[in-house]
Amino acid sequence: MINVPVGLLAFAGCYALLRDPDYLTRQRTELRSRPFHFDSIGLSLLIIAMVSWEVMLSKGQEWDWLGDPFWRVQTLATLFMVGLVGLVFWELRSPNPVVNFRPLAERNFSACCIIIFFAFAVLYGASTSLPAFLQSLFGYDALNAGLVMSPAGLAALLAMPVVGLLLGHKTDARWLIGAGLLLMAIGNYWMSQINLFISPGQIVWPRVVLVLGLSICFAPANVAAYLYTPAALRGAAVGLLSLLRNEGGSVGTSMAQTLHERRDQFHTLRLNEYLDPFNPAVQSFLEQAQARFLQQTGDPAAAQQLAWQTLENLRQQQSSALAYFDCFWLFAVMILALIVVVFVMKRSVAEKGAHVDAE
Repeated sequence: MINVPVGLLAFAGCYALLRDPDYLTRQRTELRSRPFHFDSIGLSLLIIAMVSWEVMLSKGQEWDWLGDPFWRVQTLATLFMVGLVGLVFWELRSPNPVVNFRPLAERNFSACCIIIFFAFAVLYGASTSLPAFLQSLFGYDALNAGLVMSPAGLAALLAMPVVGLLLGHKTDARWLIGAGLLLMAIGNYWMSQINLFISPGQIVWPRVVLVLGLSICFAPANVAAYLYTPAALRGAAVGLLSLLRNEGGSVGTSMAQTLHERRDQFHTLRLNEYLDPFNPAVQSFLEQAQARFLQQTGDPAAAQQLAWQTLENLRQQQSSALAYFDCFWLFAVMILALIVVVFVMKRSVAEKGAHVDAE
């Protein structure tokens, strides 16, 4: 009810308004006049690589990644590597490839592929971690969690026209990309410094900064990616960049899940080092909790069990919160390291009258 109607409307609008450039029309006419040769081997290798990759990301944490005793993850990883290497080797020699890797030879395009891949990995990782954080530790339902995250979309809508205006006034896309990545790092670091005593407003603003940063660097990344790409390879470049963007989201979702579970185990073990009967703070907490539950139940044994259960719940809450904060901190470090890639790129200023996006 959401994707299908909106997708059909977008398809109809694109069909009515968009026209292929002249070089693409000529290329398509030439291809139609030749015998049809479909790259079935390339498609088969692509299917092997992508299916193995997606299943491995979806089930990796459940199957304990490379520690899987049944060797399912190891087999999928092997199939993925064999399929990917075979795909690259075959497609670089195919006259009509399913996936054309030749645009990656251009420095700006390769750098933008890396930036987009990891930027969307961080976005999706943070976007899956934050609702889980709110619902599991703050008791938000899905509606309230969505309401807390929704103002970031308004920030994105406001930022995009401003970015387009700056690009139209000959602003170097590299500086906008760097500024956007810096804002994404700040947003994630901000979320890593929160605690369990915050109001909804203190979640809204870090999320706004994160999405604002992505909105600032997305359009300039498109300008920088395609500016030096030959027109004949631009269609292949668009498809390749879109593929990497989607796969970045899959990697980010899987990475966030795995990182949270591993860090949750780590913090649980560390907290256990201090939760022993000889710790005065533990004894004081248990005595106060037991006295409170004894007043409520009148049963000393039940009160003691409830006191220990309260301490256990507190331990689980704190270890889970610390694990989420570790996720956000790692995302901030990843994005901050990504700024280095910007310095590898060539100067990227949109030409006069050019569209600020891919054709």
